[in-house]
Amino acid sequence: MLDFNRSRRLISENDTEIKVQVKLINEIDEELVSRGLLNSDQVHILETEALVDASSIRTVLPTKIAEKLGLDIRRYETVSYADGREETVGLSDPIIIQVQGRETRGGAVVTQGSEVIIGLIALETLDFVVDYENRCLIPNPKHPDYPVFRI
Repeated sequence: MLDFNRSRRLISENDTEIKVQVKLINEIDEELVSRGLLNSDQVHILETEALVDASSIRTVLPTKIAEKLGLDIRRYETVSYADGREETVGLSDPIIIQVQGRETRGGAVVTQGSEVIIGLIALETLDFVVDYENRCLIPNPKHPDYPVFRI
């Protein structure tokens, strides 16, 4: 069954993990290229697998991935984990996230974890629906050809 009410869906231990291929790009590098201040071959780009987690609000990057992308920490925020723990973590420079030909931009939470996590904000702006039965992301059937997001 497709989940059209993504913001209220919580991932439980019984749910199957959904992973997708993502392309992550340092957005500041892209801007410097467009201004003629950086060669395009110097843009930090990384293709990797990411866990889809609609119960995570933001995209999460492990510290090692953030370093490979040449990202700096812009500020620190307190996050709350599902188990009740709280931790102060960094919020990165902006990144471009590309999934299945769609693209969104924004900062990511940087943690000591080992997995890239695509959270709810990215899923909403990319306008994907999580198909838990088939373990994949699909474009929202209401607008399958291009993303539309609520404001």
